[in-house]
Amino acid sequence: MKFVEEVVVESFLPTVRSMLAEDLRDRGLTQHEVADALGISQSAVSKYAHGEVSRHPDIVADERVQALVAEVGEGLATGDMTPVQAVLETEVLIRRLEEGDVLARLHEEAMPALAEFDGTLSVHDPDSRLRSAEQVRSSVRRGLRTLTNASGFAGLIPNVGSNLVECLPDAASIEDVAGVPGRIFDVKGRATVPGDPEFGVSEHVASVVLAVRSAGVDARAAVNVRYDEALLDRLRAAGYDVVEYDPDSEEDDLEAAIGTALADRDVDLPFVLSQSGGYGIEPITYVLAPDAPTAAGVVRDLL
Repeated sequence: MKFVEEVVVESFLPTVRSMLAEDLRDRGLTQHEVADALGISQSAVSKYAHGEVSRHPDIVADERVQALVAEVGEGLATGDMTPVQAVLETEVLIRRLEEGDVLARLHEEAMPALAEFDGTLSVHDPDSRLRSAEQVRSSVRRGLRTLTNASGFAGLIPNVGSNLVECLPDAASIEDVAGVPGRIFDVKGRATVPGDPEFGVSEHVASVVLAVRSAGVDARAAVNVRYDEALLDRLRAAGYDVVEYDPDSEEDDLEAAIGTALADRDVDLPFVLSQSGGYGIEPITYVLAPDAPTAAGVVRDLL
């Protein structure tokens, strides 16, 4: 009797770890850094590097495995992907390969009696909320890197600070929106990000995203920058829809104010939402987009 988990442990994991170790080394990580990233010993990394761990040829040749190794390798090397997300992405692929795929075939080869059974069992949900949350946080990290690497972004940060947020596909409250805790501030000419993206930490920019979604626009991300008519003109010239809403109405009901501005408007993503300020209200411009990297890219192109 042989379980599919044994096939995973004996064939899949050594092969993928070996491929990942090679990928990370090729990206310039030291043996110590590779060991930390994969949660294994340096001696294990050395064995992988010197070909002392056998790889299963069917797993090495699988394009989905190759794509996973490239995605996880890049994510771990850049810091965009946490070990938690790396495990989740790998687990998802494992479960898919277990269901009538390469791991199922290897399982049948190890236990021929299984070939007589034609059914499959779904043991893992690839659309889990935890996986979606990790993907959103990873997306915000990529967007933040675009902003902080862009020369001059600090000059676009308003007095209240900027934030870059992205929500879950089924977002219903600010708890479903990931952003920068404490916002992004200009510190001596440099955009400073105080912490890793978290859910529920952005109240205002998250509320703008939720209000836009309530108005029927499927935006999942936003970044706010200072209000500047010259910037708005450049955004219009670049082909983006620019929608202005009443900041005085915002104090009473932000969702209603944005809903009124977007009523009967057929906007394409990305688009720009702005308000020119009022008594006690700083004028702000928001870039709405399908994801955080896209929103950040629009701002970067202004610099």
